[in-house]
Amino acid sequence: MIVYLNGGFTDHANAKVSVDDRGFLFADGIYEVIRAYGGRPFLADDHYARMRRGLEAIRLPSATADGIAAVADRLLEENGLAAADATIYIQVTRGAAPRRHSFPDPGTPPTVYIATRNTPRPAHDSFALGVAAITVPDIRWGRCDIKSVALLPNVLANQQAKEAGAFEAIFVKDGVLIEGSHSNLLGVIDGEIITFPECNYILGGITRRFVLDLAREIGIPVREGPLFADRFDDIDELFLSGTTTEVMPITRLDGRPVGDGRPGDLARRLQQAYLDAAGLTAAHG
Repeated sequence: MIVYLNGGFTDHANAKVSVDDRGFLFADGIYEVIRAYGGRPFLADDHYARMRRGLEAIRLPSATADGIAAVADRLLEENGLAAADATIYIQVTRGAAPRRHSFPDPGTPPTVYIATRNTPRPAHDSFALGVAAITVPDIRWGRCDIKSVALLPNVLANQQAKEAGAFEAIFVKDGVLIEGSHSNLLGVIDGEIITFPECNYILGGITRRFVLDLAREIGIPVREGPLFADRFDDIDELFLSGTTTEVMPITRLDGRPVGDGRPGDLARRLQQAYLDAAGLTAAHG
């Protein structure tokens, strides 16, 4: 596999990053993941715009993102993914410098890494039957809106879900269902989609915004607000949204059925709307 690192293209096995890189030492960096269907990057402009906002938030020049789209397209081609379902991974750190907490000297070049890989869509059964999820306390920092590479709480939560035989872990903050370890969360109560407001406590998901726009286009009411964990019985549907998750129904939460325990009507309608918008024909792996 060919990857891009700091201005050059190289074989993945030969790509090396300094042990003094601040991404390694401090998790001082951001990342972005873009889905490609049939080799076509999906919602790419929105992802690149979010990456620029992330760079600005951690005080790296947004111009660092210049040219990345062309690099990603070249990597899809060179890695034989021009007609494949794939993902584009981009990571930018503050670069390599002697270890100290303050920023390195001006002029220290950032580390830019880009890779593509074949990434099949989720299995058909996950869409058709729904998935299980668990809840975990939200122990993350207060800037979840930055797509930081500092993901240890997410890693621990997702591992807990895996050990419980679940697809995802849902963070609970002050009694409210916030979002998943690597996806956003949406619920349905009385025919209305409810999702936690976009703010510093969640990542502003590109797919989340896209799905909310689709919902409005097909006449489904949408509201940003809390989904209270202790009012679980009021929730008719739950589903996830994400770059690689698409629209994924949750049919069990902490072992309890959501609604009637089957994917709900609104989730299925949004699944189809997503497929149509992405130029896909079926929810299959």
